[in-house]
Order: sequence, then structure tokens, then C-alpha cells
Amino acid sequence: MTVCAIETAGRTGFTIAADGTYAARLAGDGDALYPERWTLDGPEPYAVPLPLGQPEDPHAQVLPLADGRVLIARRAGRGHTFSLLYPTGPGTGQLPLGAVESPALRLLPPSPDGTCAYALTAGEGSTGVWRVAGGAYGPEHVAEIEGRCTGGVWLDRTGRLLALDRQLDGRPVKTVAVDLERGGEVTDLLQITDDSEDRLLLADADSGLLLIRSDAPSPGHARLGWGVLGSTLPVRFPECLRLPDAAVTPFAVQPGQMLIPESCAVALRIDAAAGSWLGVWRPSERRMRQLRAPAGWLRGAGLWTPEGELRLPYVTGAVRCGLARYVPDAVTQPSQPEGAGGEPSAPEVTPGVCKPVPLQQAPLQQAALTGRTARD
Repeated sequence: MTVCAIETAGRTGFTIAADGTYAARLAGDGDALYPERWTLDGPEPYAVPLPLGQPEDPHAQVLPLADGRVLIARRAGRGHTFSLLYPTGPGTGQLPLGAVESPALRLLPPSPDGTCAYALTAGEGSTGVWRVAGGAYGPEHVAEIEGRCTGGVWLDRTGRLLALDRQLDGRPVKTVAVDLERGGEVTDLLQITDDSEDRLLLADADSGLLLIRSDAPSPGHARLGWGVLGSTLPVRFPECLRLPDAAVTPFAVQPGQMLIPESCAVALRIDAAAGSWLGVWRPSERRMRQLRAPAGWLRGAGLWTPEGELRLPYVTGAVRCGLARYVPDAVTQPSQPEGAGGEPSAPEVTPGVCKPVPLQQAPLQQAALTGRTARD
């Protein structure tokens, strides 16, 4: 399963394991916060609270592993400590892993191997990559990347190739690929134009589909586009992904579409003054479907199955742990228990490891894949 959680830290974060089996978040009310693990691969989802002797800090970060344990990163003075949490009968077990002396640390999305966890730390003119779980001796510094790095997208199924959005010497942000098995060797990945800000939002290892945000087609105004890992064809920026007065953010890609990126379904979160709702789109289509999100959706979190079912986690006063199921090709509304509520549906709009190959500057107006222009 291809999964993603846009928000990965703090109270609003809901992070899904790379294989879609577990998820984790900080739950609770007010200052009484505690980690909570969700199990997603059974007939029905269920949640297990993992409280300890005192409430967690709202800035604690949690991340699920494929074996059901939950990594928690806590601020401690000018650094961060790490522990693995797991249920032990009526209580919670805790395995301390060590600490990293950095006040600015962010957990990366779950590694595809399901056993390791990584974090970024900000330094003077560089960014550190740390393996904070899954190593032999606690937190381990695995790479130091020149420049200020943000983002974080895995490019393969083994947890070797990591894409980061890097700003170097005040120049525009460009995405680079970092090879963690070669000491952090850096390769250019996105270089649409010399002056454009190019960021990678999502990647699917099966098809090679990349979801990109860049201001290359309209300098100063970021657009959502797509490309293919390992391809030299230009990035395309579909008009249907532009909505007036709304922000469109991809959060999950359908897996299992081997080498056919145009067929991958992409789930998008749409945020506007009126609220948030759901978008579904495929590169082969020239429209984006807009659907009602389930009431209580943990926004920016969800996963696709290879068969094309989209699953969105939600919490309401009546449902502590819910998973709404969409089949966009068959229905236009989610399968959710009666009485769960939700906002009215928004109208539809009809307008192995692959070596990274930089998506270099390409004529944005010339005909490209399937005879369409780069903007279609």
C-alpha cells in the first residue's frame, strides 16, 4: 500500500506505517495527551492507547513500525530522546533508544522497510540524517547534507533512496536524492528551470509517479504537477489541479500500477475558506473528482489499496476509531456508518531501485506524453 501523512509532528499528526498495517497519533484532550496506535489491516480498525506515567508534550512526534511498536520522539532540553512503546496487557511497555543533541529535529515518514525510522536535524549550513530506530546501537548519524533540507519522500521499497528538498546558498529550492547506503551521496532529482522552486511531495515506487509542486510554469505561483522517476519527459501541470481560492495537496497514491503511472489514482486534500474536502485524480484524466470527506477526517492521512479502494481515518464523538472506505471508480460517496455526518459533497470539476534521473529543463509548451501538451 502507498501511504502518506502530510502532517507528521505534533498534536494533529496521524502517521501510517509504510505497509498500511498500523498508524499512530497523539490522542487525548487538552494537556492529557498520550500516544495511540491504530490497527488498520483487520476486518475493522481498532485503537490501543499507549499512556505512560505522565501526559506527553504536544510537540512529541510518533511513528508506527511494521511490528506494531510505536516510536516516540520527545523534546528534552536542547535535544530529543527516543523510545519504542508497545502494549503489555493492561499497561504500556517502553524501550529507551537514546538521544540526539539537536533542538530542531523532525521525524521523516516511515521507512519502506518497516523496521527503521529516520529523522532530520538542522545544523549550521547543513542537515543531518539520523537513523533513530532499527540500528544496532541506538541513534546513528548516517549522512550530512550540505544546505537546508525539508520535505522527505522515499523513492524505493528498501529505504535506501530518500528525496529531500534542499536550499543551497540562498538559491531556489531543488529536490535531491540521497543514497543512504553510499554515505549520503547526493544526486539532483528535480531541476525544472534554473530559477524555479521545485519540491517533491509524493512518489510511488511501483509506477515511478512523482507529485511535484513548482513555480516553473508561473514564476512566483506554485503549481501542482506530475512526472515520472527515471524519465526525461517534462513535468506536466494539469489545469484541473488548479482551483480558485483553494489549496490542493496530494497525500496518497494508488500502489501496484507497475510501470503505468498514468493509471495511478491520487488522493488530494482540498482546503478552502469553506472547509476541507477530498479530490481524486489520475494523470490520464483531464478532470479531478471532488467528494465529501468523512466527518472527523484526520486531514491529510489516508491510504490506497492496489485494487483502488481509498481508506480515510476519522474520529467523531460516536466513533473513536473509524476508517471510511471509498471506491471512486464505482461510487461518489464514502462508505461510513449512518449518523456519522459530514459536510455536503462539493461539486465535481470537469475542466527494483530505479536510479533517479534529473527532470531537467524541458519546453513546457511542447507536446509530450500521449500527445498532450505539458500543461494538460
